[in-house]
Amino acid sequence: MNAVNILAPEVGLAPACAAMRVHRSTIYRDDARRRRLIVLPVIVPPPPRHAPPLAFSDAERRALRDILCSERFADCAPTTIHATLLDEGIYVGSVRTMYRRLAADGQVRERRDQLTHPAYAKPELLATGPNEVWSWDITKLKGPAKWTCFHLYVILDIFSRYVVGWMIAPRESAELAEQLIADTVVKQGIAPGRLTLHADRGTSMRSKVVAQLLVDLEVAKSHSRPYVSDDNPFSEAQFKTLKYRPDFPDRFGCIEDARAHCQQFFRWYNDNHRHSGIGFMTPATVHLGQAKALFNRRADTLNAAFDANPMRFKGNRPQPPKLPTAAWINPPKPEHVVKKTLDPWTLN
Repeated sequence: MNAVNILAPEVGLAPACAAMRVHRSTIYRDDARRRRLIVLPVIVPPPPRHAPPLAFSDAERRALRDILCSERFADCAPTTIHATLLDEGIYVGSVRTMYRRLAADGQVRERRDQLTHPAYAKPELLATGPNEVWSWDITKLKGPAKWTCFHLYVILDIFSRYVVGWMIAPRESAELAEQLIADTVVKQGIAPGRLTLHADRGTSMRSKVVAQLLVDLEVAKSHSRPYVSDDNPFSEAQFKTLKYRPDFPDRFGCIEDARAHCQQFFRWYNDNHRHSGIGFMTPATVHLGQAKALFNRRADTLNAAFDANPMRFKGNRPQPPKLPTAAWINPPKPEHVVKKTLDPWTLN
């Protein structure tokens, strides 16, 4: 290679490579390698770090360890040990030095038993019709004075968004929740083994009174994961609709005012509110099985408008919003589609 590099400036690279029987790509590759070596600095490992001049000697470290692990100070914190020795006129090192010595011996850790939370399964609930899955929750309504409130219990059918039962009480109580659930199940005519009741992990929701009632009624129970509001989205959305209405007051004068307001609201919500999640039907229409007839009536109206003036719709026949077919709490993630690889030699 050196002969080629010496001859190339005189006769050119190609004649020099031909004379020395060396391919030009070899010369180019060697030049590129040398350039990379010049550009990239050589990483030299740093020299070993010398011990600081003020560091403890081995004898001092052993003496400090003996004091920290002695029977007298075995259960004391380094701050306590440091202060106690200072009171006795003894100095063996700073508090930070004591912690550093304990950490080097693996003695600095949490010694108390820590609570290990169980792995909570994500609830996956499916409703394909009314009265299959209910969601219930409790929210607070501000009272006439500061720190006063009333408790609104609401049971909602997640498929139709129909409020099947509600109650306002001055306090949150498992016994009141039991009464509301029992009355609502009887009013809706729920057959045993057909309903799932979902709620968050509040004290009333997880009470033994409510759990025993659900066992007696043969109603399956489901709970949200701790601190996961998305596991109970239907009740949360319904409470937002309530509190974002323009006539919702900042405070209620008394519990009778709150009940009167909620009576008017839930009547509007069930019978007049056009809900986007159910094809802009009212919850009562879907819950009572009248949605299909109303859907056909909307379709007939749109077909008549299209037949009268198709150009207005640019030739595309309009369709009314689709009716709900299923309502999920945490739908399962779709499985990944495995693409089949084809052998190119088998393709003609």
